[in-house]
Amino acid sequence: MKKITKKTYLKWYEDMLFWRKFEDKLAQVYIQQKVRGFLHLYNGQEAILAGALHVMDLKKDKMITAYRNHVQPIGMGVDPKRVMAELYGKATGTSQGLGGSMHIFSKEHRFYGGHGIVGGQIPLGAGIAFADKYYNNNAVTLCFLGDGAARQGSLHETLNMATNWNLPVVFCVENNGYAMGTSVKRTSSHEDIWRLGLGYEMPCGPVDAMNPSKVAEALDEAISRARAGKGPTFLDLKTYRYRGHSMSDAQKYRTKDEVKEYQKIDPISQVKKVILDKKYATEDDIKEIDQRVKDKVSECEKFAEESDFPEKNVMYDVVYEQEDYPFIPHKL
Repeated sequence: MKKITKKTYLKWYEDMLFWRKFEDKLAQVYIQQKVRGFLHLYNGQEAILAGALHVMDLKKDKMITAYRNHVQPIGMGVDPKRVMAELYGKATGTSQGLGGSMHIFSKEHRFYGGHGIVGGQIPLGAGIAFADKYYNNNAVTLCFLGDGAARQGSLHETLNMATNWNLPVVFCVENNGYAMGTSVKRTSSHEDIWRLGLGYEMPCGPVDAMNPSKVAEALDEAISRARAGKGPTFLDLKTYRYRGHSMSDAQKYRTKDEVKEYQKIDPISQVKKVILDKKYATEDDIKEIDQRVKDKVSECEKFAEESDFPEKNVMYDVVYEQEDYPFIPHKL
């Protein structure tokens, strides 16, 4: 695995803090109705992305996830200003403002969404990996899903095919404990989601996903295995989200004390502690990073605010129309 150094920790701190503040800003402008529709925030789960990016080969590896998908493309290299603009529904967004919160996408940076259908990305992730194997790209796909999506039949069908075809894919369950407002305890006879992989004879196991170094270690092993042609891995990334499932979530299914307990092991705080304990940076250095992050978020907001909405004709330009379609009479 690529060594975790002082530079790594400083990058993790700045990246994760930016993702957190980026999402906080989205929550703020959502209340102001500048962002509409659904909005699912990543607060608390940042260590997963930080650890993953450390061990991925961003020149060829790919990522696909569900609808909690704003910061992942930023990590993969997409301009955060364009992500913010997409959430605003602006023409400068990643999909010209037509995709919105749940459908961020970038072919250039190998980020394949952003999917609003629960579990819909799972077979697609295997399909991407199948293409890489077919074309000998030596690339690996990370397919992220929530603990709720682990109850979808598509997961089992995909795990079976991925193992049978030895696909270069890593299935990563972002297990934050709740499928919307339903706890893992209530949806299964056991809480160890990783055990689902045992039935398909693939490596699987739990990971402390509040710590980016633990995530990096587990994913490095899984990615290396996939790249070596040894097939998929199924990981249960134990994490926690501090905000609701979406902005409309009243969070009556958990207590404030429970949230506070998890905030004691906040991934950003953990990384900051390592930085200060090992004297990688001073408190003044940390303040400089904090200000840089604040300024960067403000730039994203300004860009989104000042961008134009797309022209109405753009909506029609991206809809397929076949004039001679044989089954629909043109004249009644």
